[in-house]
Amino acid sequence: MKLDPTVMEDWQIAEAAEENMRSLDELAKELGLSYGEMLPYGSQLAKLDYIKILDRVKDVPQGKYVDVTAITPTPLGEGKTTTAIGLVQGLGKIKKRVMGTIRQPSAGPTFNIKGSAAGGGLAQCIPLTPFSLGLAGDIDNINNAHNLAMVALTARMQHERNYDDARLAKSKLTRIDIDPDNVQMNWVMDFCAQSLRNITIGKGGKMDGYEMDSGFQITVSSEVMAILAVAKNLKDFRERMARIVVAYDKKGNEITTADLEVDGAMTAWMVKALNPNLMQTIEGQPVLVHAGPFANIAIGQSSIIADMVGTRLSDYLITESGFGADIGFEKFWNLKCRMSGLIPDAVVIVATIRALKMHGGGPEVKPGMPLSKEYAKENLGLLEKGCENLIAHIETVKKSGVTPIVCVNSFYTDTKAEIEMVKKIAEQNGAMAALSKHWLKGGEGAIELAETVVAACEQESTFKFLYELDTPLRKRIELIAKEVYGADGVTYTDEALAKAKALEADPTTKELGTCMVKTHLSLAHDPNIKGRPKGFELPIRDIMVYKGAGFIVPIAGAIKLMPGTASNPAYRRIDVDVDTGKVRGLF
Repeated sequence: MKLDPTVMEDWQIAEAAEENMRSLDELAKELGLSYGEMLPYGSQLAKLDYIKILDRVKDVPQGKYVDVTAITPTPLGEGKTTTAIGLVQGLGKIKKRVMGTIRQPSAGPTFNIKGSAAGGGLAQCIPLTPFSLGLAGDIDNINNAHNLAMVALTARMQHERNYDDARLAKSKLTRIDIDPDNVQMNWVMDFCAQSLRNITIGKGGKMDGYEMDSGFQITVSSEVMAILAVAKNLKDFRERMARIVVAYDKKGNEITTADLEVDGAMTAWMVKALNPNLMQTIEGQPVLVHAGPFANIAIGQSSIIADMVGTRLSDYLITESGFGADIGFEKFWNLKCRMSGLIPDAVVIVATIRALKMHGGGPEVKPGMPLSKEYAKENLGLLEKGCENLIAHIETVKKSGVTPIVCVNSFYTDTKAEIEMVKKIAEQNGAMAALSKHWLKGGEGAIELAETVVAACEQESTFKFLYELDTPLRKRIELIAKEVYGADGVTYTDEALAKAKALEADPTTKELGTCMVKTHLSLAHDPNIKGRPKGFELPIRDIMVYKGAGFIVPIAGAIKLMPGTASNPAYRRIDVDVDTGKVRGLF
C-alpha cells in the first residue's frame, strides 16, 4: 500500500506501516546487542537492559549528539517530534548509523487536543497504539510510586491525630508533627482533569483519613518523572527518591519520603521503568522512548539513561526537548547536559511559516478550531515581522556555544518566497538553515536537513552553561528571564521572595539546578503575548523545591500543574474496531 499523508490519517499510515515492521531480532542485530540486553514486551516492543549495555560499551566513543527544539509554537504544535523522527529517517537515507530518543506521551494530551506525540505523516514512531496507550507501563509505575508517598503521608497524619505517643511507639512510629497547611505534594493522574486541581480529602469520621485541602497534578509533572529523566542508574535513582520533600513539620523542617519510610517501596515500583523502551520509525530506524513531556511544567526531556545508551549504540543520536528553545532547550542546556555530561554537537530549531505569521500579528490560532484562511496566503510582511521570534530562539541557542540549524517544517501552503525569506533571515542571524518535507515524503524529504545536521556536527563547539551552580538563585532566575525570555527584570510575590531568600541561605540547596515553570505559548509569562515581547518583567508567584530531582522550581505567571480538557477533545474520535480489536483515531 502506498502511504500518502494527504489522504490518510496518521493512525492509518501507522497501521499500514506496522505490517512491514522490522522484527525485534533485526533491531537487536543492527544495534549490536548481546544476549539478554533486550527484554521483549510481546512481538513489537522491548525494553533495553541499560546496565548491561552501558557496562559493555563503556569504552565505545560517543556518537554525535543533536537536540531538536523549536520556536514558540501555536497551540497546535509545530511538528517538533515529527521533525525529530523525520531527521532520524533522513540520516538513515544517507546511510548514517542513527537512533532517536523521544519522550513517552502523556494520556492527557493524547486524549485531549495535541495528540500522542508519535510524529505524523510519513515521519512516525511505531507501533502507534501501544506507544499512545501506556507502552510498557512506565507512567502507570510513576502514578503508583508518587501516590504511594501521598498514601504514606495521609495515613501518618491520621495515626498521629488519633494515637498518643505510646500507641505510636507500639507501631514503631515517632511523632513527626506534619503541618497540614504545608504539604508540598499533590496526588497525580495522567489526564487533563481541571475539576481535580483543588479538592478536599479525608471527609467522614476519624478513621476516614485526615480532612484537609489537597489536589491533583498531571503525572508527567511529578518529581518521580523528573527523577526518571535525570537519574543515571538505579543507585542514583534510589538516593534521589529518598530526598523527595513531601511536606514540612510544624517547626518548618522538611519531611521526606525517607522520613515516611516509603522511599524504598516507591523505588520498587520503578525498577523496570528505568530500562528505556525500544521502538522504531516507520522506515525502521531504532528509537528509544523514555521519560515524559510538558517542558513548561516539568523538565520535558527524554531520559539521560536513554541518551547515554543511544550515543554509544549509534553514530548520530537525535533527541528532543519540549516546546520552544526558551523552555525545552534551556532546560536541556542548563539542567540535562550538566547532569549527564553529554555535550550537544548541534541543535535544530523547528519553525513553521504559519507560526511565524502568527507571531507577526496573524489571526488567533485556537486548538480544535480550523486555521484561518490567512495562513494559506503568501504574506511576506507578516512573516518577516514574525521572524523576530525565530531570531530570539537562534540567539538563545548561540549563547550555549552550539551551532543552531533552523528547519523549515514544510506545509503545502508555504510558498517558495516565504521559505527563502525564513532561510535567509536564519542565516543572517548566525544559523544554518534547511527545508524539510518529512511529513509528506518521510526520510527522502529530510535529506537536506540531514546533510545540514551532518555539516553542523563537524563544526567546533564552544559549549558553555548560562550560569554556574554557585550563582545565587535570584541571579539565575534573572539571567534566564533576561537572556532567554527577553525580560527587563523579575518581580516576586511576598511568598516567593521569602522562599527565594530562605533557599539562598540554605547550604543544602546550593547545588540544585533551576527548572523554570512558564507558559510555552509566549517568550513572556503571558500566553497571549506573541512575537518577541519587550518591556516586561517576569512575575515569580511561587517556588517549589524538587530535592530528589535536584531542582528549584520557580513558577512564573498563572500556569497550572494540571491542564484542562478542552471542549472538543481527541477522545471523541478514538474508538476500537470490534472485529479486529484495532484502535482507530489516534493521531
